[in-house]
Amino acid sequence: MFNNLGGPTLLLILFIVLLLFGAPKLPALAKSLGQSMKILKKEVGGDGEKGDEKPAAESVAADASAQSGSTAPSVEDELAKAKAEAAAARAEAEALRAAAEKRNEDDAKSGS
Repeated sequence: MFNNLGGPTLLLILFIVLLLFGAPKLPALAKSLGQSMKILKKEVGGDGEKGDEKPAAESVAADASAQSGSTAPSVEDELAKAKAEAAAARAEAEALRAAAEKRNEDDAKSGS
């Protein structure tokens, strides 16, 4: 299928990609492509590589129980904790956004 791709054809394709995406966006495109390939390789690798390791949820639960000396927290507890942290992060982001807007308004008033 790709046997007919020669030097001039590849250069033309590279030029078209450069025109479509623009030079500033190419590093981000390459990074996302690399991350996608990494995830794909990890998923295709399957359970053979994961057999030696504990899944992430089990290792977190084991670490928590080892530190606290009690049983591992349930999935519902972890989910509730994550939701609370997400809500706190959203509230902080909104506060920062409001402060930035206020600062921009103050700058606009003092500038005019």
